[in-house]
Amino acid sequence: MTSLARIRDWLTAHPLAFDATLAAAVLACMVTASFVEPYGVHGPHFGRAPEAISVILMLVSAGALVFRRRAPFLVLLVTVAATLAELTTGEQRAPVMMAVVIALFTVASMTDRPTTWRFALPVMVVLTAVAMLTSKLPWYAQENLGTVAWSGMAAAAGDALRSRRAFVDAIRERAERAERTREQEALRRVAEERLRIARDLHDVVAHHIALVNVQAGVASHVMDKRPDQAKEALAHVREASRSALNELRATVGLLRQSGDPEAPTEPAPGLARLDDLLATFRAAGLPVELVKADRSEPLPAAVDLAAYRIIQEALTNVQKHAGEGAEAEVSVLRVGRNLEITVLDNGGSPDSTPASAPEPAAEDRQPAGVRQGRTPHGPPPEPPARSDGGHGLIGMRERVSALGGTCTTGPRYGGGFRVHAILPLSTESPAAQGRSRTCL
Repeated sequence: MTSLARIRDWLTAHPLAFDATLAAAVLACMVTASFVEPYGVHGPHFGRAPEAISVILMLVSAGALVFRRRAPFLVLLVTVAATLAELTTGEQRAPVMMAVVIALFTVASMTDRPTTWRFALPVMVVLTAVAMLTSKLPWYAQENLGTVAWSGMAAAAGDALRSRRAFVDAIRERAERAERTREQEALRRVAEERLRIARDLHDVVAHHIALVNVQAGVASHVMDKRPDQAKEALAHVREASRSALNELRATVGLLRQSGDPEAPTEPAPGLARLDDLLATFRAAGLPVELVKADRSEPLPAAVDLAAYRIIQEALTNVQKHAGEGAEAEVSVLRVGRNLEITVLDNGGSPDSTPASAPEPAAEDRQPAGVRQGRTPHGPPPEPPARSDGGHGLIGMRERVSALGGTCTTGPRYGGGFRVHAILPLSTESPAAQGRSRTCL
């Protein structure tokens, strides 16, 4: 069985060799059948020799079958001509018709159905008519009517093989397309998950590192003069560092494999922890007021997390860019089926100091221009951009766009900055809603 399978695979890989083998088999069958006397006294028997013209026509028709894949119509024409010549010139008919059957089968299997029958019907009609007219037997003899049957079966079998190949190819193509679609969907989900994790990591790191930076600056400033306040600032640094590590551990825990240690069970941050978040900013010297309409209805998990991260990122930008003396206001309101989040700041005052930092002694004071990074006689520098390298606002935009909401950010008239986000509370996806929203 293995040898037969090996031979079949080799013939499939070498179609010309297969066609040559088929032509040799057809020639052997035709030559063998030409020695049979169909109408003997005691029935069919081997009792006659083929004529020379019949042998030549059998060789020509069988030889043409070697090229049946390369030129199927030409091969059909050659075999039909050889059969007509055999029907009209031979005293004793040889089965040259076998080559026509193979050629017609090849045409049907390699073309479409209309083309098959455009060639099959004329071949059947012409061969049957010539056989009836030139036969020594009655026109209705089985030998004459068999031409129609063999031609029709060849065309039908070839058409069935072509239809099966087309069906199998269509199934294979659909399977390959489905496989490609699954791979693309998997890659898309991986990319989205990486983007989400990167966004969470950015929010966590940016927020806590900003707080650590502020408190470390305060500790460094008052270390020699007021060690008690320096200890308090260092305690805030330690607390912010611990919070950052916990949130990083929770975020990176999503990447654990099944065999890894159990991931943390702490819930994702949301508006329920908003007071704790604002407390960290107040401890870092940023006065923050909260306006919140408390309602009992729980928020969708994605909306709850996005709202928390937007407020965290906006206040982090205020802490980093608004300058000393900045004050912020956070508003969280439900309006209809949307959650509206607004974060405002006043832009800070160049002559003010952080709320958490003590008033420096007279000998430690510096000119306001020095504290703001400019010379006493030079013009004030341009306010820093609120982009945090472009990633903070991009993160807000991506979070809001993923939920189908809108987000606007920009400077306020008279100074300061404004972040306004509208998050739909519906669980319907943006694609299903048919909307395309952006962050301006």
